[in-house]
Amino acid sequence: MEKRILGRTGHKSTLITLGGASARPTTVRESDTFIKLALDHGVNHIDVAPTYGDGMAETILGKWVKEYRKNLFLACKTQKRTKKEANEELSRSLKNLQTDYLDLYQLHGLDDPEELRTALSEEGAIRAIQDAKDQGLIKHIGITSHNPENIMKALENFDFDTVLLPVNYVLRAHPEPKNNYEPVLSLAKKRNLGVIAMKSVAKGPWPTDERTYNCWYQPFDTQKEVDEALRFTLSQYVTTAASSSDIKIAKMMIDAAERYTPMEEKEQQELLLKASTYTPLFPRAKIG
Repeated sequence: MEKRILGRTGHKSTLITLGGASARPTTVRESDTFIKLALDHGVNHIDVAPTYGDGMAETILGKWVKEYRKNLFLACKTQKRTKKEANEELSRSLKNLQTDYLDLYQLHGLDDPEELRTALSEEGAIRAIQDAKDQGLIKHIGITSHNPENIMKALENFDFDTVLLPVNYVLRAHPEPKNNYEPVLSLAKKRNLGVIAMKSVAKGPWPTDERTYNCWYQPFDTQKEVDEALRFTLSQYVTTAASSSDIKIAKMMIDAAERYTPMEEKEQQELLLKASTYTPLFPRAKIG
């Protein structure tokens, strides 16, 4: 699988990042099988959060991290907004993941401007993260958000190393300030920030309450559709794309990434035209 440099971190990440949300306590055997498959296919970047897998994803991944640590770029996150809470959560994550350090620690899910102000304040979570970096517990600092406007505000106030946000062709076909990722990608390119894409294979919100996949959005679910969606995302200024929380879709993404070729502009425009009839995931959809 192709690798790309994750901005100023200098790490060469595979086109697919193993999304920790696929590690679920209700299907540990299936999760373990998928994790091994991803690692055997060379995936070298893991992204996890304490809230994934009903709070168990870190523990499930821990044994794999311990075994493969020297070959992995390990990214974790915190949704805590104060210094004290973030410091406590970081300690738990290190223990659960069976590691002495994280390659990347991210302020997670900063969609709300008020939460951003708290997190970046003098007693905010960012102070705990900076202290941890000084202590060698983390190497790089990032931010994740579904709201590109909030990421732009964050980048005005702190020099993050990476950004993680939704990048997909359905959003591009329905641009609004709260889903337009292009300004973030443009600034990331200027600052040499690593860009991790999420929701690359999201078609839109579920049309009904019935969900046939283990993800809160409706994914593209044929190999051809996944190929198209991932090719589009990886043809933007993106380093790597996080795999879906649904294992079946995630396997398709790994397959697609191993066959990746850049998407020409004409083909991108054809996809955007097709997506004009779709309902974008953001900003209308509720997360959860």
